[in-house]
Amino acid sequence: MKTFSLKNTEVTRNWVVFDASDRVLGRFATKIADKLRGKDKPTFTPHVDGGDFVVVINAEKVKVTGKKSDQKKYYKHSLYPGGLKEKSYQEVLHNNPERIIENAVKGMLPKNKLGKSMFKKLKVYRGSEHPHESQNPTVWNPKI
Repeated sequence: MKTFSLKNTEVTRNWVVFDASDRVLGRFATKIADKLRGKDKPTFTPHVDGGDFVVVINAEKVKVTGKKSDQKKYYKHSLYPGGLKEKSYQEVLHNNPERIIENAVKGMLPKNKLGKSMFKKLKVYRGSEHPHESQNPTVWNPKI
């Protein structure tokens, strides 16, 4: 029996809506990363972008465990000397909660061109409304 290898022309992409309400950030981000990569499909091929489009709603309602809400920091650097900027989890959650989920998922994707193309299929929104209703997305139901 020959090994199956998915080709770019054979990829079928669906749209899936994930609701972040009361979900733990890390565990939630792994489910999103698996869906973006296509690891939940039987046709998974590591070198092909075969995943689905993912829409995340209610990004401001995501939870973290332990003392992370007080201690977690987000860093960025301007590439100039002394240009390190730091924000706490609470600041990012208040100002731009989409960045929290995007940052967590981006760290779980491949660090190459393939990962960048997968990351472009992630759409994160603050409230429960999103502009992708015309794609007829299915709602993700966790097995809990």
